[in-house]
Formats: sequence, C-alpha cells, structure tokens
Amino acid sequence: MYETNKYEGMIAETVGVKGYNGDTVFAYFARPLGEGPFPGIVLVPHLPGWDEFYRETTRRFAHHGYLAICPNINQRFGHGTPEDVAAKARSEGGVSDDSVIGDSEGSMEYLRSLPNLNGKVGVFGTCSGGRQAFLIACRSKGFDAAIECWGGRVVMSKEELSAGQPVAPIDYTADLSCALLGLFGEDDSSPPPAQVDQHEAELKKHNKDYEFHMYPGAGHGFFYYDRPAYRQEQAMDGWGKIWDFLHRKLGGAL
Repeated sequence: MYETNKYEGMIAETVGVKGYNGDTVFAYFARPLGEGPFPGIVLVPHLPGWDEFYRETTRRFAHHGYLAICPNINQRFGHGTPEDVAAKARSEGGVSDDSVIGDSEGSMEYLRSLPNLNGKVGVFGTCSGGRQAFLIACRSKGFDAAIECWGGRVVMSKEELSAGQPVAPIDYTADLSCALLGLFGEDDSSPPPAQVDQHEAELKKHNKDYEFHMYPGAGHGFFYYDRPAYRQEQAMDGWGKIWDFLHRKLGGAL
C-alpha cells in the first residue's frame, strides 16, 4: 500500500527478448524504481495487439510494484501502428498459439534474469490474451499465477480449430501448473456463461487451484475505459481481486 512519505518512481521502455523460435521481439517493460525485490508479471496482448491500453496496463502493474513486461506478439507481421499490425495479423489468420507461448516464455525468462525479482512471475491477459494466459499456464512450467480476463475460445468446437490453434485450451486443463484467477461478464458472448461453466467444471474435475468471478451487467471488455463496454463498478472490483490474488500468489503489494 502506497504511503505519501515513501519514494516512488518508475521506468518504462522498449527492450528486446528472445522469443519463439529464437527470434528477438520487442517488449514493453515497466519497472518500479527501488531495491525490491519485486514480483514479475507478463502481459499477453489482446486481439487489438500491442496497443495503448496494454502499454498503459503494463505501467499500471509497475505502479503497483511489479516488474511488468508485455511482448509484441504480432511483431512477425511487420511494424506500423498497433492497429494496422493487428489488422494485418488477423487478415493472415492470426498469431499461432506456439508463437505466443514462446514469446511469453521468453519474456518470463527475461524477468527471471533480473536481480531484483522476488522469484515469482505471473501471466495476465484479456480477451484473446486471456485465452492465451490460460493456455500458457497449462503449457509452460515457469509461471506462479495466471489471470484470465474474459478469455474467449478457451472452449472451441472442432470447426474452430486451425493450424495455428490446433487444440482447444480447455483440453490442456489437466496440465495447469499454477493458480488461476478468472474474471468474466455475465452479458459476454465470447465466452458466454455456459462456456465459463464448462471451463470451471474442468478445473474442478482436475482439482485445480482457481477462483472465478462472474459479473452481472458486464459484457466483453468491461475493463476497457475508452469503450462503451466499460463498467466502472465491475472493473474496479475486478482490479481489486487481481491485486488481492497476486498478493497471495506472488507476494505483491495490496
């Protein structure tokens, strides 16, 4: 908890990390100043890509005492505005699961190389990034907590599978390697509440450490303050649950 007599400072910058297939990818890295040690968090961008919301949210985590890093998972589709690059990625079938996992693991390893890390790293994502955060927590073993915010397509039909997304994340549930926090909107259609129920049933089946919260009156993207979908009360309650969860699982500040 911040107190007015304490020093506060932060640095945010673009760095390079070794990602999928050994490629060097850009990542936005924000960190609090001070001795630490600090917990770490990897942010997985949503469908609009490496946009202002995700860079700002990276700084928000740093403000709360986290070494926070957000890789540009769309970098292999070229450079330009985040919106243009994300549109190009979508037009070419989107980024593959393996690629996102590799870039996120590389970002996690970057954090683990820092002397002021407290030894704990989490992963966070919203929308498609929420889906990926869950998938990463199942397929990677270096994370200590995962936050999935309205992750659509965790449950997928056979028709929705593709070369880049060959397995539905829900089918990896038995491999979930860390605690999971899920935040969802009751009015969402991706995922709809019925799919959230399926998701939760699998977690229960495999005795996983998780907590899910379903918000009435909220739809897809209810954290996005610059969009009509924003719901102030639900969003602020959700952020409170995130800080509490990470305090318990990573030793972060409240």
